[in-house]
Amino acid sequence: MANKPSGESRNRFSLSVLIVVGLCGFFYLLGAWQRSGFGKGDSIAIEITKSTADCAVLSNLNFESHHGGEVSTNGADSEVKVYEPCDSRYTDYTPCQDPRRAMTFSREQMIYRERHCPAKKLHCLIPAPKGYVTPFPWPKSRDYVPFANAPYKSLTVEKAIQNWIQYEGNVFRFPGGGTQFPQGADKYIDHLASVIPIKNGTVRTALDTGCGVASWGAYLWKRNVIAMSFAPRDSHEAQIQFALERGVPAVIGVLGTIKLPYPSGAFDMAHCSRCLIPWGANGGLYMMEVDRVLRPGGYWVLSGPPINWKNNYRGWQRPKEELREEQQKIEEIAKLLCWEKKKEIGEIAIWQKSLNADSCHRRRDNSAANFCKAEEADNVWYKKMEACITPYPDKVGSEQLKPFPERLYAVPPRIASGSVLGVSAGSYLKDSKLWKKHVSAYKRINKLIGTGRYRNIMDMNAGLGGFAAALESSQSWVMNVVPTVAEKNTLGVVYERGLTGIYHDWCEAFSTYPRTYDLVHANGVFSMYKDKCNMEDILLEMDRILRPEGAVIIRDEVDVLMKVKRIVSGMRWDTKMVDHEDGPLVPEKTLFAVKQYWVSGDGSNGTSSQ
Repeated sequence: MANKPSGESRNRFSLSVLIVVGLCGFFYLLGAWQRSGFGKGDSIAIEITKSTADCAVLSNLNFESHHGGEVSTNGADSEVKVYEPCDSRYTDYTPCQDPRRAMTFSREQMIYRERHCPAKKLHCLIPAPKGYVTPFPWPKSRDYVPFANAPYKSLTVEKAIQNWIQYEGNVFRFPGGGTQFPQGADKYIDHLASVIPIKNGTVRTALDTGCGVASWGAYLWKRNVIAMSFAPRDSHEAQIQFALERGVPAVIGVLGTIKLPYPSGAFDMAHCSRCLIPWGANGGLYMMEVDRVLRPGGYWVLSGPPINWKNNYRGWQRPKEELREEQQKIEEIAKLLCWEKKKEIGEIAIWQKSLNADSCHRRRDNSAANFCKAEEADNVWYKKMEACITPYPDKVGSEQLKPFPERLYAVPPRIASGSVLGVSAGSYLKDSKLWKKHVSAYKRINKLIGTGRYRNIMDMNAGLGGFAAALESSQSWVMNVVPTVAEKNTLGVVYERGLTGIYHDWCEAFSTYPRTYDLVHANGVFSMYKDKCNMEDILLEMDRILRPEGAVIIRDEVDVLMKVKRIVSGMRWDTKMVDHEDGPLVPEKTLFAVKQYWVSGDGSNGTSSQ
């Protein structure tokens, strides 16, 4: 016969039942709380906001995350690698456009000015120059740049009579002039606006080829037009660096042999002001590339030689016959491309691209018209340009594109037509709503977002552009990067929203100078590049392009972020891990970081002067 259970056993059994019931009840209530919408990360964010207060920089970032997955600090393998500063000669290092290495490549068709990335990467921190200070806030930054940030005076002498740039005390002043607009960019743009609908939001995205210090783009900003400016790193020392210090979207780039890193039909307007590009050469190759990135109905502006050569050849000190032949070639190629010449004003000529193939019968019948493969229109990364005409898209018409700012949240034509596989109008609207929620949570943690403190912002994995759309403001702009390894090619959608961006592979250095971005956002970047390239190299590139006291937001799976946090702890970044807005049970977290202020020859962690 079995023994009867003792009183002590019955008590232990009752206690176990109570514990199980209690745990079940707890998890039921926790689930109900998570679903209810009350406190979804709000209580966490409030506490974090209290801890950060209203500091000029997020100074209190040393706190633990809300999960228990901290990396062990025991044993030799757990030692954090400390990254030392690079030599001061690397202060303005641009790995893939190094002017010294460039001289080892062919000068034919500007090959030596294209991207040539080194096989060996630096594993040190690029230093800021002595005396570096935080750039002036916009719009003051448009007109003034601290001398210490880009200490190069050659353009003040070379372009003195053209009003590009002037040196005054401890700052550079940008009067807004240019080679073709010595009286100022505003008056020049007024001339263009007499032909091009700049004021009503029809023209929103622009491309400036051979931009100089980007005054054209800088002065378009107040007219609600965002210009992507590019120029090579050449004898015009630091022109792109000046552009970015001013707070104008710009990259190092050149029209050479490789396609521009932008999607087809991206820009409402393209511009060349005495940019020295041989437009009529190579069978019209460069005009055909502009045609590829120009939206149907878009405008091309060419000012300077050879326009109106009959009246200007003496001032240009060039033979009449040479200029006549050059303009004739440009006119012939424009006709082949179905660009209608709208007006010629002095040294300025303006063409408009046809809205669709139906309005261009003469090109269809012209035996000289060689068409590119339609499927290659957006396949651009390190792809050679071809002397062929990009066909008009079958499904997408420019008449569907709404004026800005309405187009920022309207369903883009590429999505409405089903051109982006796997993205419907519904999923697009859901994505936009989600990013409004994410950005709202970011602002609760970093109160400086949206205040104008961060002018130049980069989104390393832009997707549909939701992050940039949620941040849209006259005080900032976002470089929307669509990685070349991304599953979906969405950069065309980004441009249809009236935003700007570029293709890039984060296994390589970005086409910019050091210290050119105030805020860098990386959503899922490290998961995307797992097993493709080294996490350490991507983080060092982020550090290179980030300004001292600039901010970083990295959104990824918690195990990935723990590895990131470990690496950046040796890079002079202050970090803070935060739970997902929907609570601590969501495996996706956000790592906030601030790059400490330090300069060449200074090992301290001081603060910069404004």
